[in-house]
Amino acid sequence: MLLPAQYAWFEPVLIATIVVFIIVLVGNSIGFGNRFLSALMSAILFALVFGVLVYFGYGSVSMSATMTPSASAPAQAQK
Repeated sequence: MLLPAQYAWFEPVLIATIVVFIIVLVGNSIGFGNRFLSALMSAILFALVFGVLVYFGYGSVSMSATMTPSASAPAQAQK
């Protein structure tokens, strides 16, 4: 992990930002200056890369949460 534990959520966001930047850069170079074609190529490349990453399970974020009773919660009466 590159970042401290409190910023663990930011690492996948940073990696995804870099991946999308590279995809858009390649899509724009394929589009030959045509805005519509560049956007279409970027979208197709993103769909392919994202599909491959999801299929192979890369970029998953796992978190665990534990429930603890609050000290200030009122006690429940027995029925």
